[in-house]
Amino acid sequence: MENLIYILLLIIHNIALVGCAAAPFYNLRLVNQRAQFGKKLYYQLDKVVEDTIQGLEPYCWTFIILLFITGFGFSATYYAFHGQLKEFNPTVFSAFILKHIFVLGMVGIAFYISFFINPKIREIFSKFSPDAAPQEEIANKFFSLRAKRKQLCKICFVFAMLILIVSPVLRFY
Repeated sequence: MENLIYILLLIIHNIALVGCAAAPFYNLRLVNQRAQFGKKLYYQLDKVVEDTIQGLEPYCWTFIILLFITGFGFSATYYAFHGQLKEFNPTVFSAFILKHIFVLGMVGIAFYISFFINPKIREIFSKFSPDAAPQEEIANKFFSLRAKRKQLCKICFVFAMLILIVSPVLRFY
C-alpha cells in the first residue's frame, strides 16, 4: 500500500512539475514570436498574447499547490507507515535543500508576476484601443513591463529545469 501511495503521489507530482516547467517554456516561446513584430502595439495580437499568458496563471498556481501537497505527501506517507521521518544521507539532504530553494524561487517569481506585474500590464492594456495608436509613453511602459516579465519568466524556467535535474536524487538515494 505504501508503494501504491508513493506511485500515485509521484504521478501527480511529476505532472505538476511538468506543468510548472511548461508554462514558462511556452510563454517564452509565445513572447519570442511576438517580439518579431517589435515594440509596436498590434492590439489584437497583443490581446491574444496577454489573454494567453495571464490566462495560464490559475494553472500555474494549481500546479505549485499540487507540488507542495504531494511533496509533503511523500514525507507524510513515510511517517504514516514507519512512525518517523525518513533519514537522508548528505547528498539527498543537499538535493532536498536545493529543490526547495528553487521551488521558493519559482513561487516568488510567480507571486511577483501575478500580483505586481500582470495587474499593471492589464491596467495599461485597458487604456489601449484597436482603433487608435497608443501614446508613446504608455506603450513604452507596457513593453517595459513585458520585458521585465520575460526576464523573470526565463529565471523561472531555469528554476524548473534545475528542479527536474535535482528531483531524481530524492527518490533513489
